[in-house]
Amino acid sequence: MDHKPEDLQRYEHIADQVPYRLGLIRDFMTRNHIRGEELSAVMGRGGLVFGLKTGGYRVDDALCHALVSDELSQPHASNLGGLLARAIADEYGIPAYIYDAVTSGELTQVAQITGIPDVPRRSFCHVLNSRAMAIRYAKEHGRRYEDLNLIVAHLGGGISASVHDHGKIVDSVGDDDGQFSPERSGTVPMLPLIDLCYSGKYTKAEMKKKVRGKGGMYAHLGTSDCRIIEKRVAEGDKHADLIFQAQAYQIAKTIGLLSIVLKGHCDAIILTGGLAYSQLLTDRVRDYVQFIAPVCVLPGENEMEALAQGGLRILTGQEKASTYHIPEKEATI
Repeated sequence: MDHKPEDLQRYEHIADQVPYRLGLIRDFMTRNHIRGEELSAVMGRGGLVFGLKTGGYRVDDALCHALVSDELSQPHASNLGGLLARAIADEYGIPAYIYDAVTSGELTQVAQITGIPDVPRRSFCHVLNSRAMAIRYAKEHGRRYEDLNLIVAHLGGGISASVHDHGKIVDSVGDDDGQFSPERSGTVPMLPLIDLCYSGKYTKAEMKKKVRGKGGMYAHLGTSDCRIIEKRVAEGDKHADLIFQAQAYQIAKTIGLLSIVLKGHCDAIILTGGLAYSQLLTDRVRDYVQFIAPVCVLPGENEMEALAQGGLRILTGQEKASTYHIPEKEATI
């Protein structure tokens, strides 16, 4: 469901949007003859809450607090998923869950360390679709997800990659700490970036936009639409071809970097997300990384399906939903 910018701009905080969005959901249910009494559970997109593991979490008071806390999460529209799910579920006395939140993972201690102690690495990637495609790959090959070592690259407006080591995401490269993407800058040399931040040419908001929204291929080519870029490549635009090749090159470098985590024991590399429909892009990535492991392309976002499948596994007892616990320091405030 699309929302007009002016409809959302009147809300100061993301959580203030709950009544507005809840009304739209109820209207959708009415128009499509969806009766709450027929539901077994309500699934919401996982918010950007720090410290989550993969899988499902029951939406309770503690998790709702974390979804609106600047200390426990990053402000993001996906934080509304759990809040809306619980509001609907409470009406009908059924459970509400979030599943495979963007910040979920099981990063090892060594993977969290950076050269700046104030800035540790956290799991941050497109977990929902990445993990769903990893599970799908295992099923289609007659294997258990928990028995495989996989690298999954989600290719979209933002691009992230993750290492799945026997069912756990033990490391990841997010959409702002690695490869650039259609609209995000990815990692750039730090000292020139610091100089740019303090140059006086840009505000903090403008710099953030350079990193997310107007970075990557958009910054080079004036568009983040890969269909337009591919058309320009096909018409002989050498600069567009160079930038498109650089995109594939950086994705491949990230996959190569993450293969080190598995010490070379990788069963497959999965390319997914909306951009995976671009054979030009996936073929170029494959050309770089196929020596590491077989490459499987499973295009599409698949996020609604992934939420439904996760909820079904919880309801049928194949998985157990976790309970979120507020960190002790926050709980005592």
